[in-house]
Amino acid sequence: MMAVRIVFLGPLADLAGCQEMKAKAPLDWQGLLEMVGAKVAGQLQEERVNIACAGKVLADKTQLQAEEGDEVALLPPVSGG
Repeated sequence: MMAVRIVFLGPLADLAGCQEMKAKAPLDWQGLLEMVGAKVAGQLQEERVNIACAGKVLADKTQLQAEEGDEVALLPPVSGG
């Protein structure tokens, strides 16, 4: 199966109930939202949550186009101090 690896980081892993999942490639923004479930999808639509695909943080996460073998990392907001 052609697969994309979705990795949940920090509190997003708690929400998802897992650290990672596999999705069929190619994977776009809409497909990602459907894969991760309502709670995580809600978080992903927040401005402060970023997505990295194949090691690069996307300037516009809705333009996600993950191909076979790519890793999509869901990056929670960075809490700073």
